[in-house]
Amino acid sequence: MNDSMLALTRILQAVSLIDTPQLQIRFIVDSVSAAVSRDVCSLYRVNARQEMELLVSHGLQVHQTICLPQGAGLVGLVAKERHGLNLANGANHSAYFYVQGTQEEQFKSFCGVPLVHHGEVVGVLVVQSREAQVLSEQEEAFLLTLAAQLAFIVVNIPNTQDAAIKQNRRFKGIKSVEGIGLGKAVLCGLTQLSEVQDVRTDKPQATIQEWIQLLSLVKEDLINEQNRLGENMTLSIGSIFDAYQMLLTDKGLSDKVEAYIHEGFSLPSAIKQGIYFFANRFKQMDDPYLTARAEDIIHLGNKLFHVWKGGGREAASAYKDPVVLIGAQVSVSDIASVPIKLLAGIICFEGSSLSHTSILANAMGIPAVMGVGQIKNVNTHDMVIVDGNEAKVIVQPSTLLKKAYKRLIKQEHKATLKLHNLKNLAATTLDHHDIKLYTNTGLLADITPGVKSGAQGVGLYRTEIPFMVGDSFPSEDEQVRVYRRVFEAYAGKPVYMRTLDIGGDKQLPYFPIRHEENPALGWRGIRFTLDNIQLLMTQVRAMLRASSGINTLHVLLPMVTSTHELIQFSTVLKDAYHQLQDDGVALQWPKMGIMIEVPAAVTQIPLWAHRLDFISIGSNDLSQYLLALDRNNPHVADRYDHVHPAVIHEVYRIVNLAKQYQLPLSLCGEMASDPVAVVLLIGMGIGKLSMSAAKLPRIKWLIRHIELEWAQSLLAHCLQLEEVDDIRFYIQQAMKDKGLQDMIKADDPNIKRGELTG
Repeated sequence: MNDSMLALTRILQAVSLIDTPQLQIRFIVDSVSAAVSRDVCSLYRVNARQEMELLVSHGLQVHQTICLPQGAGLVGLVAKERHGLNLANGANHSAYFYVQGTQEEQFKSFCGVPLVHHGEVVGVLVVQSREAQVLSEQEEAFLLTLAAQLAFIVVNIPNTQDAAIKQNRRFKGIKSVEGIGLGKAVLCGLTQLSEVQDVRTDKPQATIQEWIQLLSLVKEDLINEQNRLGENMTLSIGSIFDAYQMLLTDKGLSDKVEAYIHEGFSLPSAIKQGIYFFANRFKQMDDPYLTARAEDIIHLGNKLFHVWKGGGREAASAYKDPVVLIGAQVSVSDIASVPIKLLAGIICFEGSSLSHTSILANAMGIPAVMGVGQIKNVNTHDMVIVDGNEAKVIVQPSTLLKKAYKRLIKQEHKATLKLHNLKNLAATTLDHHDIKLYTNTGLLADITPGVKSGAQGVGLYRTEIPFMVGDSFPSEDEQVRVYRRVFEAYAGKPVYMRTLDIGGDKQLPYFPIRHEENPALGWRGIRFTLDNIQLLMTQVRAMLRASSGINTLHVLLPMVTSTHELIQFSTVLKDAYHQLQDDGVALQWPKMGIMIEVPAAVTQIPLWAHRLDFISIGSNDLSQYLLALDRNNPHVADRYDHVHPAVIHEVYRIVNLAKQYQLPLSLCGEMASDPVAVVLLIGMGIGKLSMSAAKLPRIKWLIRHIELEWAQSLLAHCLQLEEVDDIRFYIQQAMKDKGLQDMIKADDPNIKRGELTG
């Protein structure tokens, strides 16, 4: 076993390349048997009845489904005690359980190790041999290490011997658009530019003419697709089509394709080379926004290839039932091909919440989940659930599960009808306390939804987005044009504009921050901009110029941890203000505040109160820093919850400090759109919440159906609770008692523990 790590790596890599679950688990047991030189290797998994079901065995005779009763036999003992068992002669152990017909009596030794996933035993890996001998320490360590890795694979392997397990295959992805959709799968992206084989041609001039004609056809096809969307063609969606048209007219792309044609490539080959040349440049960038632009380029490449093959230019396909579009990348063209009333959801194996697919789905209100990874063995017309609320996908749901989700969909539709007429109504509690509801934004495509939802201002404008879309720092004039559109859209309403917040998970491709062992604690936020003060000065000048004559600017500083940072920024703001005044720009001194997202900032509120006009709680980062949990890390994401007692108590402390020092306070982040958290926040006395536009109407409806006094009483009780689940259950039960079931949705623990887990 000197090469145990090499064997381990080989097994795991090979498994990841195998398509079918049956072949995956067969390869596992065969490889493990060979790696430890034992006669038998068997893989058991806990089934829905909590039995230990034999998935596959190398060495045992298996002619029918074998299930060991819960806790039975040596396998059950390993699962129960959650540690390995290494015996020279398993039959001598008191827990030995013989299964007739397997010919297991031939094998004396037994070594079993548990497979654990998120703290729960999900299976047991067993090796046996004819010789009465225990595994060596190295061999046992190999099995334990392998089992830890296999747990992540086995938990997603359906048991093909049990037809029921083919149902309810679940996949976790990235939140894109909230809502729930149920429909038949339609597979997209079957025409893939990546599959084009390199073919040569000796007619470059004719091929270039063919390229020019193809560009014209695709431009026309995109216009037709825009027209098909009809009344759904919002500014947001139109901007996506504009982006595609700009790519088609981009001289750099055209020159690159023509260069490959002159090298002797056929048109499809040249398009492939050109598209992937630019896409790979974006993929190599660390920033998620720019990685998403690579997806857009590949979408366009697939579109070009599809039209070249004779596709496109057809009318929207005739669909009779709701459908869910599924693919590595679902393109705008795919979306435009489905009548909007029948588009139930979108699932992308790749992609992020910043991709054009995600933006388009959000603008159209289509539930969507991105980045779920490859979903294997899904076929056209398979029933699929898209749970955008929980970023989950369920393939072939059972009858019980479909019934439960249909009830949730009906519940959502009912809630949507209630929200329809809320735009011009105030978010006022039943006992007449007003709550201001603002929107978060950063993309120009996000502006329209916020206005339509009745946002009373912008609680967080992420200025880093304009910095991410180009290949260099934007000029002052460029920034002014972008920021001005935000101020004009929300004229007369406050706009909280955060200074450049890059670093950590937000990187600029042309100014990468490398070699940081812990980027979350590194060169980011105000630290970066103060060290690059020329960028900060340009941005502050742009903010002031853009707000001229509208005068609703609130400058928001991210990641502040020291008084020195506040003093430095104040100097920059004063200098920029006086420079512009000297240039004759009509200005009003803006309000200045900070994001409370670092625990160190909380304790310094009393020291900084005289320097600030307001504070804003950044609930996402504050929760992560308080809990030392990365909510995007799949290993610990299920432990992250912003109603954790530590977060609730700390937010309440911030609220009380703000009251004591008379600092206006707002809160942004996911906490502001979680109904359970909102009840607690209102109970604390927070009067300004900022969230994504799509979530605003639902929170407004909630506020208009509760009393401040009721929220205060619930808060008082929850401050005594020690567990997140207890806090959520208590608030949700109180909502039920008050007739607010529509606010609970799939977050209801009774649903989670009942029919939705069946």
